[in-house]
Amino acid sequence: MELLQERIRREGRVLPGNIVKVDGFLNHRVDTRLLEDIADEFAKYFDTSKITVVLTAEASGIALATICAQKYGVPMLFAKKAKSDNIESGLYQSEVFSYTYKKRVTLLVSQEWLNADDHVLIIDDFMANGEAVRGLCELVEQAGAELVGVGIAIEKGFQGGGDRLRNMGVNYHALAVIEKADENGIIFRED
Repeated sequence: MELLQERIRREGRVLPGNIVKVDGFLNHRVDTRLLEDIADEFAKYFDTSKITVVLTAEASGIALATICAQKYGVPMLFAKKAKSDNIESGLYQSEVFSYTYKKRVTLLVSQEWLNADDHVLIIDDFMANGEAVRGLCELVEQAGAELVGVGIAIEKGFQGGGDRLRNMGVNYHALAVIEKADENGIIFRED
């Protein structure tokens, strides 16, 4: 998606450790118009008429997943990273390693909100090594739900998470795949 790549080139920064910082428009301060454009782009790759829920992980993917869910006319569900007192029923759980926080976290979804009748589209802002998405896929599987696909705004292609999903045959689409990110700039994978 050229519009997204242009925003990354213009406003993104590369921090030590190959961290690509796009918090000025994607996951801290949010450009909702851009997120609507991203949601429209995802609708070209996934049959949104079959989706019953959009699923993401807490917290930075919530804004994008919410806009997508609103556009597709379905609820948005996010996996929490900590159990709260207001979750009354059973939980689906998946342990993942957070690349961002460099620690293990447990993704949690109440069994009340995800079940075997659901057709799930996973949406997230970033894909690095793919751990968060792997955990979300595991939650969908635990529920007996159908995974319709996985949509990622920005994939760090050099970290392999997207390639693992592609090799597994998952209906996976990333809108901007970064091949290299360092002090010299950002290079995108050409389609």
